[in-house]
Amino acid sequence: MFRGKNYKESVKLIDRQNLYDPLEAFDLVIKASKAKFDETVELHVKLGVDSRHADQQVRGAIVLPHGTGKTRRVLAFCKDERVQEALDAGADYAGGQDLVQKIQNENWFDFDVVIATPDMMGIVGRLGKILGPKGLMPTPKAGTVTPDLAKGIAEIKAGKIEYRLDKTNIIHCPIGKVSFGAQKLYENYQALIDAIIKSKPAATKGQYIRSCVTSSTMGPGIKINANKPS
Repeated sequence: MFRGKNYKESVKLIDRQNLYDPLEAFDLVIKASKAKFDETVELHVKLGVDSRHADQQVRGAIVLPHGTGKTRRVLAFCKDERVQEALDAGADYAGGQDLVQKIQNENWFDFDVVIATPDMMGIVGRLGKILGPKGLMPTPKAGTVTPDLAKGIAEIKAGKIEYRLDKTNIIHCPIGKVSFGAQKLYENYQALIDAIIKSKPAATKGQYIRSCVTSSTMGPGIKINANKPS
C-alpha cells in the first residue's frame, strides 16, 4: 500500500507495539496529524463478544461531553402538526409520507441522522431496506424513536453518537477533531468507553475489551490501554 510522506513521518512518532495511556495517545494523535484540514479523531474498540448472537449485542447512544465537532443534518419523521416543532428544535427536514416518497423515488439522502416519533414508525418501517444498510434506521435503543422530538433533536445536535458492533465485533466512532486538544478528546473517549463497559452483555466470557485504537483521518493507528482504570 502506498503511503505518503506525511504518513511516514507520523509513524516515526509512534511505537506500534506500545499500549499508550489514553491522554498520551491523544497527544500523539495530534502530533501525528499532518493534514491541512481539521482531521476527525476516531476510536476503534474490538470486543470479546460474538455479534452473531442476540444476547451479545452491544449498542447504544451517548452525548459526548464536547460533541464531535461536526454538525449533523437531522431528518425528523412526525405528524404534520409537529413539523414546526421539529424545525424549531433544530431539525433540518421534517415531515411524513412526503419525505418517505422523496427517499424512495429520488434516492434522497441529504441527511446524517433520522429521528421519528413512535406513531410514525409504521410509515418509516417501509424504508427499512433502504435506511437499514446505511445505519440510518431510527431505533428506541439509540434514542432516535422518541415522543420527545425537541429533546431528541437537541441531543443529536449537541454531539450524540450511536455506537454499535460491526460484523467483526468492532465499534467504530468519531470522538472529536484534532483541534479539540488532547484533554477534550480524552474526556470524550472516557465517556464512550464508560458507556461501552456499561453495555457489556451478561453472556460475555473472558476479556471484554480486546483492543482499542485511535487515529486521525489521515494518521496512523495508536494503541490505547483501555483496561487501565481512569
